[in-house]
Amino acid sequence: MVTDMGYGAELLPEETKHAVAELAIHGMTCSSCVYLIESVLTEASGVHTASVALATKKCRVKYSSDVIGIRHIIELINGAGHFEASLASSQSRPESLSYNKEIRRWFSLFIFCLVFAIPVMVAMFDPLKAYLSVSLVPGLDVHSLAMWLIATLVQAVAGYPFYKSALYALRHKSANMDVLIVMATTIAYLYSMVVMIIAISAKRDTPKTFFEVSPFLLVFIAFGRWLEHIAKGKTSDALVNLMSLQATSTILVSLTDKGTIEKEEKIDIDLVQTGDHLKVVPGDRIPVDGKVVFGSSSVDESMLTGESLPVPKDVDHTVIGGTLNQTGLIVVQATHVGADSTLAQIVRLVEDAQTSKAPIQRYADKIAGVFVPGVLFLSLATWLVWFLLGYFYPSDIQNKHCIEELRSKNGSTSPFCLLENAFLYAVTVLSIACPCALGLATPTAVMVGTGIGAKQGVLIKGGAPLEATHKVNYVVFDKTGTLTHGQPSVVEVLPCDDQSTKVQSTKVSQPLLAIIGTAESGSEHPLGQAIVRYAKENLLTATFGTVDRFRAVPGCGLQCQVSDVHSTGESTVIPTVQSQSSSPSDVVIGNRQWLEKFGIEHIPSAVQSVMLSHEQQGRTVVLAAVNGELQAMLAIADTVRAEASLAVSTLRDIGIESIMLTGDNRRTAIAIAQQVGIDTVYAEVLPQHKCDRVKHLQENPMAGCPPTATSRPVVAFVGDGINDAPALTQADIGIAIGGGTNVALEAADIILMKVRKV
Repeated sequence: MVTDMGYGAELLPEETKHAVAELAIHGMTCSSCVYLIESVLTEASGVHTASVALATKKCRVKYSSDVIGIRHIIELINGAGHFEASLASSQSRPESLSYNKEIRRWFSLFIFCLVFAIPVMVAMFDPLKAYLSVSLVPGLDVHSLAMWLIATLVQAVAGYPFYKSALYALRHKSANMDVLIVMATTIAYLYSMVVMIIAISAKRDTPKTFFEVSPFLLVFIAFGRWLEHIAKGKTSDALVNLMSLQATSTILVSLTDKGTIEKEEKIDIDLVQTGDHLKVVPGDRIPVDGKVVFGSSSVDESMLTGESLPVPKDVDHTVIGGTLNQTGLIVVQATHVGADSTLAQIVRLVEDAQTSKAPIQRYADKIAGVFVPGVLFLSLATWLVWFLLGYFYPSDIQNKHCIEELRSKNGSTSPFCLLENAFLYAVTVLSIACPCALGLATPTAVMVGTGIGAKQGVLIKGGAPLEATHKVNYVVFDKTGTLTHGQPSVVEVLPCDDQSTKVQSTKVSQPLLAIIGTAESGSEHPLGQAIVRYAKENLLTATFGTVDRFRAVPGCGLQCQVSDVHSTGESTVIPTVQSQSSSPSDVVIGNRQWLEKFGIEHIPSAVQSVMLSHEQQGRTVVLAAVNGELQAMLAIADTVRAEASLAVSTLRDIGIESIMLTGDNRRTAIAIAQQVGIDTVYAEVLPQHKCDRVKHLQENPMAGCPPTATSRPVVAFVGDGINDAPALTQADIGIAIGGGTNVALEAADIILMKVRKV
């Protein structure tokens, strides 16, 4: 048809369809598993990138959907070992991130091994060992028989999960830590069995055995795995707490033309659609993002916004899914559901930051992939070297058990002694390479370090942040609530005379303050709440007038009509403001650009001078106009913490650069930065871009990055709000203020519980 109309046309090649899948993977035990899964996926045709996070059991795969499908990807993962992969969407409940089952399993296994390891350790002491050295038959005594029975039981019961994992790995031509554990215990057990059988057959003395390797090594490994899964569980607490805010079901209602409820039905939260009307009773969580269409209430938004006071909600007010309805019954019309909700987006940002890997982490995963074969090679080389040394230099062997058998009657070295001596060193290499050393030494050091930190009011979550803190190159501070107290307050209110060249020194009239307070009473912005608190404190009242046609634009200001304003009245009443106005007053409050949109373009030079003075001190200036005339100027400030300057100065003294990252305007941010001594400032950064800014700083070091930084700079982020959670997780070390939101505290690696006064 197109060519018939006289136009040329050709079929364009179809663009490759790229897709991203989130998978939940169970069965991973160590970094070798991570490397194996990533290697299998990246080698598959159509898969572009694959990133696996061991702590969260998640995998993110970017692939071409027209080349490979999600079912094939899951089959590749399941076929790579004893792994169970599934779509993360079907595992989106908090219980999918829980490690309680694994923690209980490894604790039970640890107790089982410990029960048998204790008698083995006691039996190794010389007095008891001599007592048990009663020969039953030539080559076998009571001590060796008891050790064999215990080792057999432990090897069969406690060793089963390790054998199963190692068998899966070897079947798929890979090797993980479990392969090392199985080889160390099995070789020690089989060797001891062989030499004991040979001694019994030849009627020789009871030989040296290594049956104690199995209970000792397995109890250490089980203890380390138990602590490891406890640590993994703590890393997912942030996501678990976020997901637990989401309601699992809700009440769908049908409204009549008069706005009354006609029909109710309880449905699953996944079935909610945009535009649905949902009933929320007091004590229930708001199921999805939406706006109130019926009723009024107070909503606790502290878990998401950090606001400690309940926020009043009325018709046409917006509500956030996951917040708690407190006082009244409301009906909410859903506006954002599923993955589009605020809570889901925050969860996704935290998951993205946890799944993404730094270059150094990918390098470590590659090393882990060849670690096991390398250890096996070293163990074999150790055995060969010691065997040859014993053969050519027998006098240098210090094995007391073989010292009398170094040479046989014909003058040659005893092969039996050489095998035993070389075997001892080879098994030692395998045993030390197993994770038992890290499973004991590292948790012990972490417990001591975190214990000392807790006494000082610093809560450190595990060994990784404890180890990484001394490598920090940059500390990125959020402004509000971190460097400042996070509680804005009105520091000055001055009336403005448009006809005068000076700003009046008297206070604003109570009628004018009542009008401004009434207008801001419909605002949820922290600055508006600060003005309302100021008005209530000065007017000694808890109620204001009536607000109609309220409209607020974030970052600009508000417009509304105010009527029925009652105040005590004063002699200085501005003519355009009535204490009891018979007609509504048009009120505009906001920044100068907002007032210009309503024709209030002329701001006296005296007012501008005072505004500039306040802004240079880091204060936010708000202008108020009534009936088209400028009436008042309000200066609002979030005061700097007294200890902030000392903290920045101390960091500078030890070679760490401080950076401010805030969503506030640049002039205010620079003023605060100058007060605390910070030179680098990133202002007007939206919440969703804070995480990107931290990531950019990690990948692109600033000029003057300390020479100690090797592959990339180490970045610490300090924040306290829900909008800081993604940045706290993205940073190498997330530091949260103790008074911040629960989500920020859970996402952080370090929590500062005490604020020291200086």
